Amino acid sequence: MKKTLSLFLGFILLFSVANGQDKMLTMREAIAGYNLYPSGLSQLQWVDDEHYSYLDTLDGEKVIAIFEIESTNNGLSTYVKRADIESGLLSISEDSLPTLPRGVRWMNTNGFRFYHNSQYFFYNRNTKTVKKLIDYKPGEMSHADIAWESNNVAYVNEDNLWVNGEQVTTDGGKGIVYAQAVHRSEFGITNGTFWSDKGDMLAFYRMDESMVTEYPLYHLGSKPATADMIRYPVAGDKSHHVTVGIYNVNTQNVTYLQTGEPKEQFLTNISWGTKGKYVYIAVVNRGQNHMWLKQFDVATGAYVKTLFEETHEKYVEPEHGLTFLKEKEDQFIWWSERDGYTHLYLYNTEGKLIRELTKGSWEVIDFHGFSDDSKSFFITSTKESPINRDLYEVSFSNCKKIKRITSNEGTHRVNPSPNNKNFIDDFSSTIIPREIRVLGTGGQNIGVLKSVENPLKEYKLGAMEIGTLTANDGKTDLYYRLFKPIDFDATKKYPVVVYLYNGPHAQMINNRWLGGANMWFQYMAQQGFVVFTIDGRGSANRGFEFESAIFRQCGTLEMEDQLTGVEFLKSQPWVDADRMGIHGWSYGGFMTTSLMTRKPGTFQVGVAGGPVIDWRYYEIMYTERYMDTPEENPEGYKDNNLLNYVDKLQGKLLMIHGGQDNVVLWQHSLMYLQKNIQSGNANLDYFVYPHHPHNVGGMDRVHLYQKVTDYFMLYLK
Repeated sequence: MKKTLSLFLGFILLFSVANGQDKMLTMREAIAGYNLYPSGLSQLQWVDDEHYSYLDTLDGEKVIAIFEIESTNNGLSTYVKRADIESGLLSISEDSLPTLPRGVRWMNTNGFRFYHNSQYFFYNRNTKTVKKLIDYKPGEMSHADIAWESNNVAYVNEDNLWVNGEQVTTDGGKGIVYAQAVHRSEFGITNGTFWSDKGDMLAFYRMDESMVTEYPLYHLGSKPATADMIRYPVAGDKSHHVTVGIYNVNTQNVTYLQTGEPKEQFLTNISWGTKGKYVYIAVVNRGQNHMWLKQFDVATGAYVKTLFEETHEKYVEPEHGLTFLKEKEDQFIWWSERDGYTHLYLYNTEGKLIRELTKGSWEVIDFHGFSDDSKSFFITSTKESPINRDLYEVSFSNCKKIKRITSNEGTHRVNPSPNNKNFIDDFSSTIIPREIRVLGTGGQNIGVLKSVENPLKEYKLGAMEIGTLTANDGKTDLYYRLFKPIDFDATKKYPVVVYLYNGPHAQMINNRWLGGANMWFQYMAQQGFVVFTIDGRGSANRGFEFESAIFRQCGTLEMEDQLTGVEFLKSQPWVDADRMGIHGWSYGGFMTTSLMTRKPGTFQVGVAGGPVIDWRYYEIMYTERYMDTPEENPEGYKDNNLLNYVDKLQGKLLMIHGGQDNVVLWQHSLMYLQKNIQSGNANLDYFVYPHHPHNVGGMDRVHLYQKVTDYFMLYLK
């Protein structure tokens, strides 16, 4: 297999270690030391195109400072003090304000909304007055969705939809769920309610999952333990049925869209048309290889027409709704991977493709809107490099006319002003911890708001490099990141920990601070380990062919790319090939277990967290997209079922799971544990976090990574 090392931007990116750095990270600092990451500006946001604000200190007091953009510098324009807001609250008989409020968001140039005492208020900075917007009752109003244009609020109580204190639906519960995310939050679905532009009509999901098999999540606090039954649709079994309702706030009427048969379909990317007359839904078949963009009449619920269809022999995955043009209400922007990369297309409401808006062997990451004259629009993309993020201006009439606005090599997180006249650029790279600046549309640097020094400058750190290796197909670049141990000596041999994910929708390596890693990687470098990660095929932001290469064989091709990384490591004279460990969570836990059992002897130690073991027990939406059903792809399921390789396990494997995991069911690792016991293999160790879901959070995460680290220290050092 051909292996080459390409130096990113012609250099090996080193995380430099200055003389005199001698502090060592504690585990608590490595996992929960948020103060050791480059800090930003609290509540930084635009007021209008010419002003921005953030929390600042003035004469020893925290204030909401408002700055004006000038041609040569940024000047403090005015500010709002806590006492100003409190005075307005007290004038309407509300409680006092001990500190500046949370959730400050500018609604217009005159003022902002804020959250206080479980309520939302509006502060007018011109009149210094406060008015109440809505009461928010966290105990009763889950999944709250507020239409700020009208101050209408939709929320869920006991699986029923409520709006403005009125109960809209009555049959929620016992398998019927309203106004919550459906389809296991796939297809970019993050919520279950969608307000029209004016905020007077609401589209909402209704999900009937009564036909879906129940699964128990055990609660250990009761005596004896009780079980909370969840509905979990596993690959090849029955799926839930979803419909979409429309609630008219003014008439209080509900109309359901006639989305038709079959009932097992995915209703994704719900979008309101202009003027609130139509709703558009990207309907995907259960096989996930066919999408119809359909139009529905809001007043009657009737199906109007299909604008266009998209098909692919592998899968289609719409993840973005329609963005309508302000000047031409019958035209909208559509995201698609149809040419192999995520790009933007201009359509009209008759379903006619007008033109491609972006094109090239790179991904559109974000769409920021149009220029003031509507002749161009702004995007964030990977055009310079898959591991970079840059801001571009693209001609609306000619996709070939594209201009890069950001200049520094790295990751630019962009916040546009309301009309895209200026941009806040939150920048980071492997050598610049963080710099926040204001840019004009021409790329001119209007002013630097904050430049952050290295927060780890007092710590002894390992050198880091980012580079590329060539996959075994002889053509595909695979990005890797490597941390060397502190006090590195090329004449010595060091143990290695490979950290991986290597699944869809994730990218581990970026040109940003720490290369996209967290401080645990540096902690391990301080303990004398080489820490290595490679984004193999199947990972995100490299185009459809790269991510979909794992289709119908999740686990197999990814191992090949991880082994490319292993061969590179073994070629380094300072790597001890007899002391190699591997660790990952979720898909990374699946890959860890795969490599420990399907490529036995490659790694001496593994730690697998929340692993998928048998894809037949994972959810329909994700699994059938990448694997088809078990009936359609029996060999793929068999070859990548890790229960079939339990007796092949060599070395020590620690498997960890959350007892409340509703993503990768606890059953996965329990089945593996049982099969391991039956096989008589004593190499498996097992640990459970009883009260945690898929990820172990809070301070228990410190405990988790101490356990992971101790395992590598015990068996590799």
